[in-house]
Amino acid sequence: MQKRASTDLSEIAKRSFRKPSLEEATRKDSKANGQGKMKEKKYVKKLRKLQAELCKLQEWVKHKGLRAIIIFEGRDAAGKGGTIKALTERVSPRVFRVVALPAPSDREKSQMYMQRYMQHFPAAGEIVIFDRSWYNRAGVEHVMGFCTKEQYQAFLENCPEAERYVVNGGIKLNQNLARGERQRAEAPFRGAHRRPIAAMEAESDGSSFSKPLVRVLARP
Repeated sequence: MQKRASTDLSEIAKRSFRKPSLEEATRKDSKANGQGKMKEKKYVKKLRKLQAELCKLQEWVKHKGLRAIIIFEGRDAAGKGGTIKALTERVSPRVFRVVALPAPSDREKSQMYMQRYMQHFPAAGEIVIFDRSWYNRAGVEHVMGFCTKEQYQAFLENCPEAERYVVNGGIKLNQNLARGERQRAEAPFRGAHRRPIAAMEAESDGSSFSKPLVRVLARP
């Protein structure tokens, strides 16, 4: 029965891939870039397989009532947007929700720092994708002077504990740092979805995943 269900999900996913949008977009990127590391046909073939697996993951998350958060961090034009688009192109927005928060309002500035993010955390059967997250405090806000040194240091100290609390509460937390090549970052619309992503998985105790990303973003 389980094997039959898996096969059915694969067939559903394959039927949804007959739309030409993905191939057309990839072809345009290939021509514009001219030096992509992966040929168009090979890229599309691999992407289809991975998106089929995402469709299966979607059904599994709904069936088990799981909760998950996926974070994408990185500088502008590093590949976050293209990667998120590839992840969510063939799945339901009711399960995969993308959150890209604007600059905080005056009211949000008066709240606890994590509060504006926590209101978007997933319920049962949901996966929330953050296009940049609370790590703005250690990245953009720190670099641009939007927070004090005391606030910055407090974030570095408190973030691992806050994330441990989230994981211990039953939420799966996955962090990804987009590392776009410098020459590609100068051309932000060229092949963004093909750039490498360095994934850092969360361990069960929530202690290993936050510190590496904090260290990376805290570099001068």
